[in-house]
Amino acid sequence: MEVDSVALPHLEQQTAATILCCNCGVPIDGTTSAGALCNECLKLSVDISNGIPREAVLLSCSDCDRWLSPPSSWLVAAPESRELLAICLRKLKGLTKVRIIDASFVWTEPHSKRIKVRITVQQEAFQGTIVQQTFEVEYVLANQQCPDCKKSYTHHTWRACVQVRQKVPHKRTFLFLEQLILKHNAHRDTINIKEVHDGIDFFFSARNQAEKFIDFLTSVTPALVKKSQELISHDVHTSVKQYKFSYSAELVPLCKDDLVALPIKLAKSIGDIPPLVLVYRVGTEVNVLDPVSLKTGSISTREYWHSPFTSLAQVKDLVEFIVLEVEPLGPQKGHFVLAEATVSLASDMSTTFYARTHLGGVLHPGDSVLGYNLTGSNYNNDCFEALEASKQYGSTVPDVMLVRKFYARKKKNKSRNWRLKRMAREESEMLARKQDEKKAETDYELFLRDVEEDEDLRSRLNLYKTPKLPKVVEEDMMEVEEETDVSEDEGLQVPMEQLLEDMGDMTIEDEQ
Repeated sequence: MEVDSVALPHLEQQTAATILCCNCGVPIDGTTSAGALCNECLKLSVDISNGIPREAVLLSCSDCDRWLSPPSSWLVAAPESRELLAICLRKLKGLTKVRIIDASFVWTEPHSKRIKVRITVQQEAFQGTIVQQTFEVEYVLANQQCPDCKKSYTHHTWRACVQVRQKVPHKRTFLFLEQLILKHNAHRDTINIKEVHDGIDFFFSARNQAEKFIDFLTSVTPALVKKSQELISHDVHTSVKQYKFSYSAELVPLCKDDLVALPIKLAKSIGDIPPLVLVYRVGTEVNVLDPVSLKTGSISTREYWHSPFTSLAQVKDLVEFIVLEVEPLGPQKGHFVLAEATVSLASDMSTTFYARTHLGGVLHPGDSVLGYNLTGSNYNNDCFEALEASKQYGSTVPDVMLVRKFYARKKKNKSRNWRLKRMAREESEMLARKQDEKKAETDYELFLRDVEEDEDLRSRLNLYKTPKLPKVVEEDMMEVEEETDVSEDEGLQVPMEQLLEDMGDMTIEDEQ
């Protein structure tokens, strides 16, 4: 390895004494104590970098992309960053004996598994004489699993588990929760994520990590958390005990657009709202709306579990109606506009219904709208029976309750200009049935449509641009679109300014 050295004598007041270099005979200042050597001979005879290795090995974990920093810590460092340079310098023994003036990376091939660093050091070789040298160190990259990743591939190594459950027949809430977790990177401490029948299990190597995840969970969703622990070992000599902790987080079994009948006492306590309402948002609280009067109310997690109730009808029970007439009535609350609409069933145009709705700002004659047909409906629900028996609210049950505008789509999924990221998770040990896989695909497609149609929901998530397809694939897709019927409305398009560039740092599933 070539070494570039420069001798830097102190700038002191020189005398007229001059001697000859003992090696080459060049006249030099005799007042310096450099062993009667000139600068050129000094840099050839003195090596201040002696003892500093010119080769070293850098260890990185291929699963989490962290680097081993001596002695045993694993740190995140980007290529050619200051953090990675500091790790490289810590690997070299003998640098503490010299003064580091400069250090920088030398370009190498991206896939060469080599990193080169150019280092400049200084040291006082003789009294009054400082020698500066520049040399290169080559690092060989090697892979080694970090302790956290080793635990993730080993069974029964977790110390805390968070079991998230919701007793509903679909996965829309979990899909929304997954996007919130990805947006805030709340799953970074998990060693394993396992999908089960009614929810998801998150495994952690420490109790405080699970409690931190629980704090995040309760800050974005209404959940009832219960804690349990199991003794796994006990040292009778030192009285040291080890436990496994399990946290059960049960989400409120209510989702957006559900039709619910509130307990009359609860309805009066949240603003004297009519008991028959729609759920228009589920956040830290359950927000409900009365479409007839535009009254809204918020139900906290504590209030719900004090007097729990279930939904009367869900999204799968929505019926398509055709709007015949719409007459706005004037009152407006947020993006809700009160209006009176005349609608008829899409399957039977002979019967018409009159209904007050909160969709006066988006509905026009001829549009399709989804709603609940309450005519002749019989719900086996105690709250609904109490509502019908009530003198105050018994006569206020409408025939039709409109929920949201309906956008006709092609039978085949259209290609979207955006996509969502998905978490890498372990599937259940039991093989999924074909009908379960089809149901999961249907739930995800419905969730994607909700994201397209609901601007408020879209603002709470991270949407990423779909990468451009190769030219050949793009031409084939254009030919297919020309052959298909394009007379139907393809729905909404997400504006490009609301999409983020995908940096490729997580697992992504294309849903097109």
